[in-house]
Amino acid sequence: MSPAPFAPAGIDHVVLRVTDLSRSLAFYEQVLGAKREKNQEAIGLMQLRFGTSLIDLVPVDGVLGRRGGPAPGADGRNMDHLALAIRPFDRAAIHAHLAAHGVTVEADAESNYGATGEGPTLYIRDPDGNGIELAGQGDGRIAQA
Repeated sequence: MSPAPFAPAGIDHVVLRVTDLSRSLAFYEQVLGAKREKNQEAIGLMQLRFGTSLIDLVPVDGVLGRRGGPAPGADGRNMDHLALAIRPFDRAAIHAHLAAHGVTVEADAESNYGATGEGPTLYIRDPDGNGIELAGQGDGRIAQA
């Protein structure tokens, strides 16, 4: 079998189906610091810049959103979680910032394995219940398969 003619380069974007676009924009911009980059109103897609990646928000009642079926809810999700790399990782400052925005930290790990090795993480939820992992810089020790 031939190897793929390309190499993995990182996460380009993630698409989240949301029930209230304004509420989700406030969360991703004000709580997590994402920046609006492009609004594709005709298809119901708002794109936010998060570092080198994009987070796309698709209202469930929009053109693209309707393709995904029912809205996410307490018994179902569109994904398990989204891991967002953040720098720096000042645990106390992050906790205070999230609390100021009424965001509950569901789990807090000293060391989780991610794209940059073992590093600190916090787990929260966005307004639609999607799991968000805020991942600090790892130790650089990457596992070899």
